[in-house]
Amino acid sequence: MKLFLGVDGGQSSTTALVGDETGRVIAVGRAGPCNHVRTADGRHRFLSAMAACLDDTGHRESRFEAACLGFSGGPKDKDALTREIVHAEKFLITNDATTALAGATAGEPGIVVIAGTGSIALGRNAEGTTARAGGWGYAFGDEGGAFDLVRQALRAILRFEEGWGPKTALRGRLLQATGAGDADDLLHLFYTDEYSRARVASLAPLLDEIALEGDAVAGDILNAAGQTLATLAGAVRGQLFQPGELVSVSPIGGVFQSGMVRERFRLLVELDDGNRVAAPAFGPAAGALIEAYRLAGISCAIQGAPVQET
Repeated sequence: MKLFLGVDGGQSSTTALVGDETGRVIAVGRAGPCNHVRTADGRHRFLSAMAACLDDTGHRESRFEAACLGFSGGPKDKDALTREIVHAEKFLITNDATTALAGATAGEPGIVVIAGTGSIALGRNAEGTTARAGGWGYAFGDEGGAFDLVRQALRAILRFEEGWGPKTALRGRLLQATGAGDADDLLHLFYTDEYSRARVASLAPLLDEIALEGDAVAGDILNAAGQTLATLAGAVRGQLFQPGELVSVSPIGGVFQSGMVRERFRLLVELDDGNRVAAPAFGPAAGALIEAYRLAGISCAIQGAPVQET
């Protein structure tokens, strides 16, 4: 039996799907994160996570016809390490946005907009041409991502304390959540090693809670995020698709758990004739498996893959 492998290697977990030649998922494996490889310790954790994930599938020693692995942070420095532990005739080692797109659209043309800690939009048309918008990191991009939401909240708090911004409940809630005494303390706390970007981003759901209580400042930040993410989708559409062409746009990531962001995004995206906002068909590990089949020149529908992989 010919086997195919799809792997989603993320900041919080690693998921692997093994499929047979018919597209049927025959094994699922899970392990811890595998996104950092810059240090010796990071490389050890990467190899350990990959080994544990393959062990969990029961196919650690199998040789795959094709394997696609999508990694958070991109494939740089992971290619050689991956080939140490995965045995395959053909490899595609890529970023997690590519596999998220393939999973969300079940391998069909479309657009995915990802808003987790950061943000990016990626699309592919019927000719196989791809285009992206965003994804330039927390310093120069990632607008509408969770870290950016908390950054905008802190800026609003600073403006209030300096007397040139409106009052907002964000101040009290963020100070309470972090134990900071004032906005200046909070700002310096966020610059410490204690608060990684992911930890700062984890505070983003507070904005949704406060906005639902009627706080206009929090509501404005969330609505602006929805508009920005819709703009990313529009930029990708303009590069790949004809006016009026039917395009499926899938929102993915924790920021879209906010009803305000999700609805604002949907409303603005669907103002463009032909766009349809749709839930992802599958998760990124299934997307990686779809790309493995594509790499091998096989066209088949995925069967038995979980939509929620973690």
